[in-house]
Parts: sequence; C-alpha cells; structure tokens
Amino acid sequence: MKIALAQLNPTVGDLSGNCQKILETVNRAEQTGVDLILFPELILCGYPPKDILHREGFIEACDRAVDRLAAQLNPEIGVIIGHPTGRDLPEGRIANAASLLFQGKVDSQIHKLLLPNYDVFDEQRYFRHADRKQIKPISFQGLKLGLHICEDAWWRQPDTFYHNQPFELPDPVKILAEAGSDILINISASPFEIDKRKRRHQIVGAHQDRYSIPYLFVNQVGGNDDLVFDGHSFVMDSSGDLVLQMPGFREDLQYYETSKTADAQLKEIIALSREEQLFEALVLGLRDYMQKCGFTDCVLGLSGGIDSALACAIAAEAIGPERVHALLLPSRYSSDHSVADSLELAENLGLDHETIPIDSVHLAFENLPVIGEDLKLEPAGLADQNLQARIRGANVMVRSNQHGWMALATGNKSELAMGYCTLYGDMAGGFAVLSDVFKCDVYRVSKYVNQRAGRILIPENILEKAPSAELAPNQVDQDSLPPYDLLDGILKGLIEDERSVKSLAQEYPPETVRWVAGRLDRNEFKRRQMPPGIKLSARAFGSGRRMPMAARFQWDEE
Repeated sequence: MKIALAQLNPTVGDLSGNCQKILETVNRAEQTGVDLILFPELILCGYPPKDILHREGFIEACDRAVDRLAAQLNPEIGVIIGHPTGRDLPEGRIANAASLLFQGKVDSQIHKLLLPNYDVFDEQRYFRHADRKQIKPISFQGLKLGLHICEDAWWRQPDTFYHNQPFELPDPVKILAEAGSDILINISASPFEIDKRKRRHQIVGAHQDRYSIPYLFVNQVGGNDDLVFDGHSFVMDSSGDLVLQMPGFREDLQYYETSKTADAQLKEIIALSREEQLFEALVLGLRDYMQKCGFTDCVLGLSGGIDSALACAIAAEAIGPERVHALLLPSRYSSDHSVADSLELAENLGLDHETIPIDSVHLAFENLPVIGEDLKLEPAGLADQNLQARIRGANVMVRSNQHGWMALATGNKSELAMGYCTLYGDMAGGFAVLSDVFKCDVYRVSKYVNQRAGRILIPENILEKAPSAELAPNQVDQDSLPPYDLLDGILKGLIEDERSVKSLAQEYPPETVRWVAGRLDRNEFKRRQMPPGIKLSARAFGSGRRMPMAARFQWDEE
C-alpha cells in the first residue's frame, strides 16, 4: 500500500478553506498512485478550535463538511482526516474524531480516548472520551489500521496528565497492537517545544520496542494564536528504524510504501540547534499570526538594543523587510551609539524606518499642571522613565491605527518575569514575539541570525554592549537586575521546572533567589495584560500558566 503523509497548515474555524486545502493535496497525491492519505488531527477545523466548538451550529457544520468532502474525493482513494463530531452521540456531547473517507462516504470513524487537560490543553472542556469498546483497528484494502489520535500515543508518559489520573484509562496503542493492527497510525496536532521532536521519537520508539509494527506519525504545522506546530512527521518501520522524516516548520507531502520497508533507506535525524529551533518557530509563529489575522505589515519601536533588533530580524524574515516599519524614538537619555546602531540595523535589513525624537513631548508633560509637578519631584524616576516608554508606545500605536499595521511588542521573557517593562509603553502592541525567549537566548538567536545570513545583519555593537533601557542617565539593566545568565537560570527553575526557593537556593545565591521569586509573583498583573506571544518552552506566560494575581505566598515559609 502506498500511503501519503500530508503535513498541512490549517486556519482555525475556516472549514471551507481547510477543505479546499485537503482537496488540493489529495489531487496532488492522486497523481502518484497513492492508496491512502493521512491528514493531521482536527485538520477540518484547525487546532486548537477552543470555544468555537461551543458556537451554535458549528459542530453540525463540521459534520456536513465531512460529508461534502467525502463526496468530492476520488472514491478509490482512502483519506483519513481529523475533525470534531456530534454525530451518533448523546445530545450536547462531541468527540475529537478521525474518519476514513472512502467510496464517497465515511467508511469508518474512531474517537480520541486520552483527552489532555494540562498546560495549554483543555480538551475535557469540549470532548467526551472515546468508548473503550470501540477502540479497535479499522480495515482498509486488506490491512488493519491501528488509527489513534495524538495524546492516545502518550499513555502514562512522564510530564503528561495521564500518569497520575484518579481513574484508570487503558493504553490505546496497546489495545490496537494486541488486536492485530498491521500499521499504527497517529494523527496529531502536537505543538512545538524545544527538542520535542526527539521526545516524540522516543515515545514512538518505545511502542516499537514492544510491538514491532510500522508506525506512521503525521503532525500539523503552522502557527495558531500562541501555539506553533512544527510538523516533523515521520515513519518508523517494524524494526524501529526511521524510514521517513519530514521537514519542520513548513507544509509537506511525502510517501511511504508498506511493501518497500525492508529495502527502505534509513533516515538520519538532522538535529537542529536550540537557536535554529527558536528562530524557525518565531518566524513561523509571527508570519501565521499576522496572515491569519489579516495583517500585511507590522510596526515597532527600534531602540538600538538587542530585543528590538532581533524582533526586527524575525519580522523581516517572516513577512519581508519592506513590510516592517521601524520607528527610532530617541529621548534625551538616548546615546549616540543607540541611534547609530538602529540606523545600521535598519539599513542592513532593508527596513522602512523613521526617526521621531520624543523630547518635545516629554517636555510638554513636564509643563503640565499637577503631572509636571509630580515629574519634577524625582526627575528620571520611575514615573518619568515609564512616561518615556509610554510616549514611544503611543507613537507606535498611532502608526498602527493610521495604516492598519500590527504593532509588535519586543519584550523578552526575563524582563516580563521581573516586571522590567512598562504597561501601555513597551508592552503595547498586538503581538509579543519574544515573550517566551529568555534574555540569554535572545543573544544566542541574534548571533545565529548573522551566522545564518552569512553577513552582519544585527550590528556587532548591539550584540556586545551592555543592555540598557536608556530611560535615565547612564542606565544599564544590571543596575536593577542580576546578571542575565544568573537571572535566567533562576527563572527557568521557578517557571519551567516549578522548583522552590529552598531548592534553588542550593545552587544560586539565596538572597537573589528570594528577590527574583518575589518579583516574579508581584508582576503577574502585568503579564495578564501583555499581548499574546509564541509558546516555545514547557511553561510559557499565557494560556498554559495560570497564576493568580491577588495572592500571597511566603517563600520563606515553604
């Protein structure tokens, strides 16, 4: 049997657009003599559909779209698609389903059993668990297909919800293998995290060790809101050898022939560096967010610092430099080199750019009644520094509103964790592209940008100078924050590993750990108001990390 794996980029809710994409892919694959085509989880409506699933008539529209699609396809080719369904279920209940479309109709259908309810996943809010009695292979052209959906392959894997559930759920892969499946097929919408491809290979490899059955994994690709899906679909043969490896971060269509397994050429896994993975995910996430929201251009403030420089480079790669509009907004505290560095960056990248000094607006505030008196009490104090950031944010938003450009916020994860950012100032924008990138990684990815281009895009001076907000005389970040290598290590422990102060104090200076932990908790209210960003780590600020704002936790009493 010749099987096609279709790694596609759907748009959430766009049933007609996604169906058209499926039809075009099937037509391409048909020319190769394919027998069966696999599409990702919920490809019909895109993943994650969230509360669109609750809209009146949406599930019925999905079921009708499946029927229309089945009627439009070549009846001699099997097509497996993921979709939500309410058909033949109790009133008001829906399932995360996969259907085999064949001979003009839905030939077979299975439902997802393991519904993830951790991190960014909230599937038990929407779907019912599959009936365990219905977990069995489906037949197609003399083969038994062990079809299952995404999390169904992650039964009792570490760091998932299912290793500590209060009730027992069976292992879908075990059931399918023991029922005589000739091929195991997993259709997924598995979001990107650093090195997640390696983890998927380990999980599938563990199934291979137990059952020695060819395993096909097809994954969604593209950005939807704060999630990026990296694709990297693959096939392992019955010996556990990787015989097909699809690329990451782009759509693709490739083929696997069951009869050629013994002669298949083994695929070498080309490991991407941390910097490559981050860059590819950031570019894809920004590009898709803009395109799927209807933006063609973006605008941002260019400070001469490393964060805005990297944000510019990512945007230029994502949508083209001619569609990136940079504003240089020097204040009375801006250094000459910051302006020069910004101009050099803009010219290196080929950006549209304008210089708009903000000192006259700053002076106007100082001359206002009441407000001006407050500012004179502590020149270059916190209120004055935040005012400058807000003046800059207002300039960016004027350009955004007037021209319909998306405003890009440039703060990184380290700054957002510490509250070293200004509400309605540098936090203003429609998308926070670096919100899940620690400061040390900002530097690493920036160096990779130059390495990848084979020339200097981000000026060396930006990479080498001490980071500074330049909102007060002779200001540098390390006046207010610990060194970033120290800070990022502590933050990773607190945020991504959920470690305690007591535990981290055995590795880092205890007073610094306590101070960082306190600042992290106190600034949750700022992060609740930040623009959406791109999830890159196991614990990103946003939908996957739900911390209270009005709360008190005494780290010293833990």
